[in-house]
Amino acid sequence: MAAAGGIENSAPAVDIHTLFLHIAIILLAGRVFGTLFKRLGIPAVLGEVFAGVILGQSVLGIIPLSEAIKVLAELGVILLLFEVGLEADLHMLIRVGIWSTLVAIVGALLPFAGGFVISYYIFDLPLISALFIGGAMTATSIGITVRVLTDLNKHKARFAQIVLGAAVLDDVLGVVILAALYEFSKTQEVNWEATTSLMTHIAIFFVVAPIIARALAKILSYIVDKLNEPEVIPATILSLILGVGYAAYKVGSPEILGAFTAGLALSRRFALPFAAFLQLNDRIVHKVEEGIGPLVNIMAPIFFVSVGLALNLKAIDFSSGEFWAFSLSLIVVAIAGKVLAGFVVPGSFRERMSIGLSMMPRGEVGLIFAEFGRSFNAIDSVGYAVVVFVVAVTTLLAPILIKLNLRGE
Repeated sequence: MAAAGGIENSAPAVDIHTLFLHIAIILLAGRVFGTLFKRLGIPAVLGEVFAGVILGQSVLGIIPLSEAIKVLAELGVILLLFEVGLEADLHMLIRVGIWSTLVAIVGALLPFAGGFVISYYIFDLPLISALFIGGAMTATSIGITVRVLTDLNKHKARFAQIVLGAAVLDDVLGVVILAALYEFSKTQEVNWEATTSLMTHIAIFFVVAPIIARALAKILSYIVDKLNEPEVIPATILSLILGVGYAAYKVGSPEILGAFTAGLALSRRFALPFAAFLQLNDRIVHKVEEGIGPLVNIMAPIFFVSVGLALNLKAIDFSSGEFWAFSLSLIVVAIAGKVLAGFVVPGSFRERMSIGLSMMPRGEVGLIFAEFGRSFNAIDSVGYAVVVFVVAVTTLLAPILIKLNLRGE
């Protein structure tokens, strides 16, 4: 098989003037393809990912995934998750919390077990390789899921709140699994102490971070009211988002989850019964929404285009029988594991399918697993290419299946 496709080991250096041109092309292509796909009845996010595939190493190769673009993409998804938190119905999230937890756990365990069994027992991969491939199957790209449901105007539905909670927990589980696999790849033993410590730090962060974010927002609200300077809101809120994201990173949690908790803390539906004085007035919350909205519209498409840029479908040997047998087996596991997870929730068939399909796209999270596995020499070129292909198929297929499932509503 040819060298594996996916994210390059080291992003190429790009001079500042060329970077400006690349960003201009990304923004324009993302908008054009997103609008075109939307007009064709296909979710716009798929058009943005497709734009990345066309511009990147898979087809034209005119825009590399440089470190600068990675930073902008990360900022885009952080802002998107903040906006999602800002609009989330906290009471609904709490009500469906048990179902979100079950969906996250089942949706992680089934694909992990299936991917491991296929890799280890059927294709005779080494133990560590099978574990990494199983880990890559657990991922859910929360950014892609959120964008699809928002485009379909379903992000406030009950099933969407279940998906949102499950996807957040899924990211946490993914980080824990990745950390455990990293330790295992070095020592061939599971470090339960380190894993437990990581989970404890993340849990503490989710309790403390929203309270701190809310208190800082209350101080900002007081300053704006006293000085009558509303233009300070966007810059201050952006600083808060990045600060909470950094705090999340320091405790071992993904930065996007820090942004999501900050959004929840500033939402209209966030309330602390023991701290009523932290209640924000609607005018301030509206100003936050007004200030962040345009930034999200500009930055989020960069993230989705970057997912396409990260794929290198050229380097996959599509003529290999081994590749197809392995890939198709994992695709079945990747889809079935998430879809079955949706059926732990009581509800109609369509609602359950919506939950399962919304958890399906692996996106950048699956690529991160693959890249880590390759960097530790835990996955060979065949296994790496297979994971990249499975990530591409689930990412591109999920938005279409979600829309078909919700057709007529």
